[in-house]
Amino acid sequence: MFTSDLTSIFQWWVTIFIIGLIFIPTTNLIFPNFFDRGYAFAKIIGLAFISYFVFLFGFLKILPFTTLNVFLIVGIFLLINLVVAKKNKLFKINIKSALPIFIFEECIFLAILIFWAFIHGYAPDIRGLEKYMDYGFINSILRAKYFPPPDMWFTPYSINYYYFGHLTTAVLTRLSFLPSALTFNLMLSTIAAMGFTSAFSIVANLLHSLFKKITLKTPIIGGIITAFLLNFGGNLHAIYLFFKAYVNESPVPFWQLPFSPSTFLTNGYWYPNATRFIYNTIHEFPIYSYVVSDLHGHVLDIPFVLLIIAILLSLFLRTKLIINKLKLEIVLISFLLAIMYMTNAWDGIIYFLLAIIVIFAIQLRSMGTSFVSSIKSYLSKIKHSPSSAFSILWPILIIVLGLFTFSLPFNLNFKPFASGIGVLCAPEFLTDIGKFGPFLFEADHCQHSPLWQMLILYGFFYFWVISFCLFMLSKIKTKHLRSQIISADVFVGILIILSTLLILLPEFIYVKDIYPAHYRANTMFKLVYQAFIMLSLSSGYIIVRLFLNYRSTSLNRSYKNFFYWIIGLLIIIIVLFYSRFAIYSYFGDLKKYSGINGISYLKSAYPADYDAIMWINKNIKEQPVILEAQGDSYTDFGRISTNTGLPTVLGWTVHEWLWRGTYDIPAPRIPEIEKMYKSQDLKETKTLLKKYSVSFVFIGSLERQKYSEINEEKFESLGKIIYQKGNTKIFKIN
Repeated sequence: MFTSDLTSIFQWWVTIFIIGLIFIPTTNLIFPNFFDRGYAFAKIIGLAFISYFVFLFGFLKILPFTTLNVFLIVGIFLLINLVVAKKNKLFKINIKSALPIFIFEECIFLAILIFWAFIHGYAPDIRGLEKYMDYGFINSILRAKYFPPPDMWFTPYSINYYYFGHLTTAVLTRLSFLPSALTFNLMLSTIAAMGFTSAFSIVANLLHSLFKKITLKTPIIGGIITAFLLNFGGNLHAIYLFFKAYVNESPVPFWQLPFSPSTFLTNGYWYPNATRFIYNTIHEFPIYSYVVSDLHGHVLDIPFVLLIIAILLSLFLRTKLIINKLKLEIVLISFLLAIMYMTNAWDGIIYFLLAIIVIFAIQLRSMGTSFVSSIKSYLSKIKHSPSSAFSILWPILIIVLGLFTFSLPFNLNFKPFASGIGVLCAPEFLTDIGKFGPFLFEADHCQHSPLWQMLILYGFFYFWVISFCLFMLSKIKTKHLRSQIISADVFVGILIILSTLLILLPEFIYVKDIYPAHYRANTMFKLVYQAFIMLSLSSGYIIVRLFLNYRSTSLNRSYKNFFYWIIGLLIIIIVLFYSRFAIYSYFGDLKKYSGINGISYLKSAYPADYDAIMWINKNIKEQPVILEAQGDSYTDFGRISTNTGLPTVLGWTVHEWLWRGTYDIPAPRIPEIEKMYKSQDLKETKTLLKKYSVSFVFIGSLERQKYSEINEEKFESLGKIIYQKGNTKIFKIN
């Protein structure tokens, strides 16, 4: 089994590797000042462009989503990149000089890809949590001829969710010629590999910019440290490993629990508690996502998030840069922000803000020798010539226009399901008003995060952030050392400020959704996930930055500093320990390897249904509607539509409630589905089947379980049996 999996992994890797090779000329232009020429991002850039144009041509109904047409688009980009390479006179020289680091980064990528694919082989099931939803999206997209793809759980409507990341998975599935049952887990592994190499490249290049003559050894070490922190690090909640376990619902400060290092491996530590530590909230991070294996938007967006950070960094490190000459780069930023928005909407907003801050900082830097003098120059310029303000505003306007334009095909068929911005702990006179514009003032909506819990979640990062701030302050106070505060330090400072803002915002506002008790959970989740990423990058840089200073300054080598680094090393070990327990817990202590086929569990759970699903995928083309039993979210109901991509009348009801904005929209279908299965009235059944354009009726174990009195005879009069194995039947309706 493992040998066949290795073959599939290699086939998948070759597909992604070729995409990366094709886009090296473009990547070389985007990252001219990176010592690795941005090689780690070539695959991500290629995937972004190929997937977007597959989406655009499919939306415009110019090219249907077929394997041949995907290869056609890849071929067009190959020609474009060949032209770019030919026109770039330094291309061959740059590539030749960077070849060793190319090979090094590719080896890292492949190692992480194989590692996670192997890990997923111990619990490959596309079952539980949000997996049915994510897998259903991918299969629906794979069957779709044009876009938007049908919602597999709510015919005849299209998917009303951020599905672009799922589309990229479908594109790679077509290019690799592998079944989606394999590519689901391979995509999870790929995101982890891209996340690792991207984090490595960002901080390695940050450190390389410290001193141009520095050897690559230090940047490489710093890059690897950062890659582990971002992709394998948790938070200080892992300190509970050393204490007697607390009751899941009632977290208490660890210092109030009995110290129990002897039970380090056996105290029942439950890794999800680190992501549900604050009451009624969610505060996840990448390693948790990799472990629980949901191919959700916030996970699919990780490579694009790191790509946009890298591009902004590349621009920021060009000290003589003039924004007015970077029209193509600004358009590229808007393009990537649109992709991020279509993949995970919050990220588009967050990194739009980061882009504005970075561009503003670049503009200010070009006006003066220091930040203060730059501000003064800018204000003076506006005072004497108000129209000159446009010089700093036009990049923002282009980004806004570009983001709107590139995401327009998606937005034309998407209806946001947020209903307003709630204000926490609003005073009574505001709750009496209830709503003002987009702002909501709801009574009894007053949740705040206890400071001690915030310290558990983010104390690791702010240990380094505070150290960095003190270090910078010492530089500012020492005039002859001010020149040592370089662009890399400022960029990291920007990441820290924005991350801190993202952590604090859910203490004041929340975006309203359908969850009454967990009203700020999704808001906190989306914001602090990105804060974790940016703070991980910042911390990796700070650790090496401070250590370099510690080694180079003999005055710093005191006992006080020695103990500081001992504490620093201990908290690094604690946050990295989290991944060990999370991986072993979710993947069954790595005892039974089952392979990376995500639907093999159906063979034992629903053997007759599994055979029927295989038959459907082989024999039923396009996307006719199939009737199956409706059921609650996070159950096995919806397994036929999920595993085939065929739309059904209603799948997971709560999910459709969220996506459609109100329970009143999906709710009427529940009794209608029951009538279609159980009604003795042939005319009524026929009317309902026609209402939803049902072409096939599936009767399997869950249908018989939920609708105990199924009237099978009427389906024989309305159509014919086209598949039967045991008690599992598929009727084709005339």
